[in-house]
Amino acid sequence: MLAQGGHVFRARWVAAASRGMPRNRCTGQAYRGVNVLLLWDAAIAGGYVRNVWLTYRQACALGAQVRKGEHGVMCAHFERVARDVVRGARAAGGVIEGGPDAEDGEGGEGADARAGLVLRCRPFWLFNVAQVDGLPESVAEAMGKGAPGATDEAGGAPDEPANAVEKALRLAAGCGAVVRHGFSGAVYLPGLDEVRLPLPRQFVNGENYCATLLHELVHWTGHPQRLSRAFGQRFGDAAYAFEELVAELGSAFLMGHCGLVDATIEGHAAYLQAWLAVLRRDRTAIFTAARLASEAFDFLVARQLPPLGTLQRP
Repeated sequence: MLAQGGHVFRARWVAAASRGMPRNRCTGQAYRGVNVLLLWDAAIAGGYVRNVWLTYRQACALGAQVRKGEHGVMCAHFERVARDVVRGARAAGGVIEGGPDAEDGEGGEGADARAGLVLRCRPFWLFNVAQVDGLPESVAEAMGKGAPGATDEAGGAPDEPANAVEKALRLAAGCGAVVRHGFSGAVYLPGLDEVRLPLPRQFVNGENYCATLLHELVHWTGHPQRLSRAFGQRFGDAAYAFEELVAELGSAFLMGHCGLVDATIEGHAAYLQAWLAVLRRDRTAIFTAARLASEAFDFLVARQLPPLGTLQRP
């Protein structure tokens, strides 16, 4: 998608975000990291309305059956393993997050690397509920009850723009970031630990203002006092471009969560060629970027303010 150009991948991510974060039908848990990108793209390619997934075994356990000829989406499960196991996996052509030097602790895993552990990737396959016949009536009803995010769990219509803006502002207010207005562009300054934005009226609309703010807040989460993202040793001169890729993915996750499906991040520099250079040089970088974006997403969503209740007259 990235190689096809910004107008392609951003359009697909925005369209997929309108379905909310992908969730497992049986556990209700949202998928994370690179699996969000894989399932979002599969939902667009397949034309699926619901962003609800399950494994073949889970479908069978419910008394349902994946239709003949349907193909699952290969997703990634990471597990921490010892280095000697990794060496065997490399010999068999396995994939280890962190690039070719992950075995020596270059993947940025900190304590895990020092303890002799690295992340190994194993595949598993998921099917959309639209690919499954015979789901019990109770399951179909449960899918209509809704779930956190821009859409209900059944993939219903996204929230109205006003509600999406409210969600984004509750999220921004809850995290406690210092946000200052009146500047010529949008930027996060790590040294001052503050987000700077143009005046709200300078944006095309409120949705674009919120999308731009969310992008900068993903950068804000990387501060040493918060998630402490540092990968200069691994990416060198490309570290800045890699951080921008993390922010791009993180803001896409947040926009989907809030329902900002038609918003545009204004004044955002084009890092596409730099991203492609990083990903072509390090085939596991997209896993790392998506994982860090999920961590930023979780950090911000966990701190969002609750909805304002209906005001009652005394």
